[in-house]
Amino acid sequence: MKEELSSTEDRKEIQSIGVVAPSRHPKLSDCLRRLMGFALTKGIDLRFEQHLLSNAVEDEILLELDTEPVDLLIALGGDGTLLRAGRLAAERGVPVLGINIGHLGFLTALRHQEMEDRLALVLDGSYVLDRRFMLEAHIVGPDGAHGDRLLAWNDFVIHKRGVARVTRLDLRVREGTDWQEVGSFSGDGLIVSTPTGSTGYSLSAGGPIVVSSVDCVVVTPICPHTLAVRPLVIPGNQLLSVSPLERTEDLVLTADGQIAHEFETGGHVRITRSNVEIPLIRFADQNFFGTLQQKLNWAARPSR
Repeated sequence: MKEELSSTEDRKEIQSIGVVAPSRHPKLSDCLRRLMGFALTKGIDLRFEQHLLSNAVEDEILLELDTEPVDLLIALGGDGTLLRAGRLAAERGVPVLGINIGHLGFLTALRHQEMEDRLALVLDGSYVLDRRFMLEAHIVGPDGAHGDRLLAWNDFVIHKRGVARVTRLDLRVREGTDWQEVGSFSGDGLIVSTPTGSTGYSLSAGGPIVVSSVDCVVVTPICPHTLAVRPLVIPGNQLLSVSPLERTEDLVLTADGQIAHEFETGGHVRITRSNVEIPLIRFADQNFFGTLQQKLNWAARPSR
């Protein structure tokens, strides 16, 4: 992770903000109304996803990042919304700000009650860009042909579609030109996560918490049918190969829990650290361990 303190001298002036949010939420209308009021006073254009236009003002603008870039992308929701916004911002260099109107909100640690004050800090350049790296994956066919590049900044999960069923997977890693056999196991699947994603599904499956600045990849088996398999942390520059040891029917690769990609029969998947980074906006009073204690109650002192 690379952090850069933004300043009024080097930052790009924010004239347009894109808004990403769920289609329905009890707090959504009020937050959009407040956001539109703030933007109006600051002379900022807001651009909304298609399903949000009915909540916007008469002169609403559709968010179309391919043709009309924005200077800031706001994710108004929970961590799932922020993950979706991050993928939209990937390779565009657009800073992303998460505002939590959900429940846990580990990544979207900013409370919606402080939205206007924090946005004012962003306009003044009083923030830190926390650059989070993504993972990239290629599904390789039986003929060795690589499929399209797939990106995730939380995790990739290899699992059976539909009802929970056991699958058998073989793992190898490569650093340089040499492949090393890690081993194989039977279980419900495999999670391959970034440090950012280590506090998500991987943590629920027994994986370690990894500080976001560590350059590594976390490999967490899901319910392995053996006591001899445990989560594994590998260097970020290593390439991981995951091969099914049985039929690949109904086996899928899911990116960030939201996009599923089919396996080709006889194929396997290769996953590694991507050069693509997401510039996540943070503030001086926010830190990883404080969020860990607040959101997950980690090592919290008992109340007196």
